[in-house]
Amino acid sequence: MSNENLSFTDAVKRRRTFAIISHPDAGKTTLTEKFLLYGGAIRSAGSVKSRRSNKHAVSDWMEIEKQRGISVTSSVLQFNYDDFCINILDTPGHQDFSEDTYRTLMAADSAVMVIDSSKGVEDQTKKLFKVCKMRGIPIFTFINKMDRQGRDPFELIEDIEKVLGIRSYPMSWPIGEGKNFKGVYNRIQKQIELFSDGNHGQSIAKNIKGDITDEKFKELLGADLHSQLLNDIELLDMAGDDFNIEDILSGELTPVFFGSALTNFGVEPFLKSFLAITTPPKPRDSNLGLVDPTSTNFSGFIFKIQANMNPAHRDRIAFLRICSGKFEKGMTVNHVQKNKKVKLAQPQQFLAQDRVIVEDAYPGDIIGIHDPGIFNIGDTLCEDNSGLQYKDIPQFAPEHFAKVSTPNSLKRKQFLKGVEQLAEEGTIQVYRRPNIGTNELIIGVVGILQFDVLEYRIKHEYGVEISINQLPHRYIRWVDMEKFDPNTFSITMDTMIVESEDNKPVLLFQNEWSIRTVEERNKNAVLRETSF
Repeated sequence: MSNENLSFTDAVKRRRTFAIISHPDAGKTTLTEKFLLYGGAIRSAGSVKSRRSNKHAVSDWMEIEKQRGISVTSSVLQFNYDDFCINILDTPGHQDFSEDTYRTLMAADSAVMVIDSSKGVEDQTKKLFKVCKMRGIPIFTFINKMDRQGRDPFELIEDIEKVLGIRSYPMSWPIGEGKNFKGVYNRIQKQIELFSDGNHGQSIAKNIKGDITDEKFKELLGADLHSQLLNDIELLDMAGDDFNIEDILSGELTPVFFGSALTNFGVEPFLKSFLAITTPPKPRDSNLGLVDPTSTNFSGFIFKIQANMNPAHRDRIAFLRICSGKFEKGMTVNHVQKNKKVKLAQPQQFLAQDRVIVEDAYPGDIIGIHDPGIFNIGDTLCEDNSGLQYKDIPQFAPEHFAKVSTPNSLKRKQFLKGVEQLAEEGTIQVYRRPNIGTNELIIGVVGILQFDVLEYRIKHEYGVEISINQLPHRYIRWVDMEKFDPNTFSITMDTMIVESEDNKPVLLFQNEWSIRTVEERNKNAVLRETSF
């Protein structure tokens, strides 16, 4: 449905903006791709409708992602399905890129958690789930890979409840598993949905729907499988949690769906139920209170910056989550933090590598705007002069540190530019040792694989070879005190004093004993775990 025929309020009501989170290899990117398939955005799995057809998932665009087969940046994908306009924030599954996911979750209104049926809840899922809980957003669970031999469905439900501490309500229930996975029972509509395996998940799965008591299903499933399904449903109805939409929307109860993203089994029932339950964009918190999305004053915040998405153009894109008002191409807005006017001339929306210049966009939408180097993560853009400012996006503490330099002094300028740009994207955090100069930088990352990305991108995007020497430090603390003097501040032998990019004192520690010791020696200082 075109936005041209809708009122502003109706256009906002159509929007659904969610992030997909999971542990690596749970099938998150495949599920994202299948949503695009059902929305008509791609013709077959693995290829974009227009001019691309390759084996890489449509949401993976960076060369290093294709080589390693992992997603290392968050992609933004928009498509239409039924009467909804859907914005998917596809996030890195690999734990070494979790900071990008944390920031992306700040821009989402709900989350889809993908779980591998053979593994249950894994470590990375726990971390990301905590961020969702912190924000109080609805969490929908898709238990994937039911076409493979996995754990018992009841065991998986128990795992979610015990490990994550959230109540659950199975919206669908698997009929068989592994090679005998036939389809799902839809508990809300009280009907069986059997799927026929077409061409290995490349096209929309056809299904047969009907009442569980219909004799044809006893024939199609066989007496044993049909009897087991009846027993499972009876047990769920007697012992399980009740369906409560308020609890779902407050993040207290997770609806659980079973399926196989690879074969498309259960994908469309999940998508339909998800869209029926989730809400349009909600009011966002700011320094001026809650901001209603239907307010006519345009506003939004930047949650991600990505340089060189198109190496041919050496461009730099800031991703803006629209929170209120209608965005129109070419409009001039206030950059609140810099207190200056900015014209948004070439707004873009994305389908993985494909970009489209957009004329307008609405609350809930994510647009990419050209960044000449003036934006930072967390910046607010606003149409009026009210001083509206959305809450800052926290900087997460790095867990790995290294000395980074370039052996080629002639390339020092390019080296510093590349590091600065990656830091502004939030890929790395940069620190300097006092009195050392800029030839050697201390780089902090959340996950160690980010050092590989740093080396790869500096080499291929800026033409600079770099040297990376990892440090034994594992903890970081920001120092909060009236006046910091490195000559009188007492530290342990293995503690390193560095400065952040805004010249604030920061300490790097090798162990927790050193942290406690430094705290005891410097009673007038507070050591903080976050940057603010």
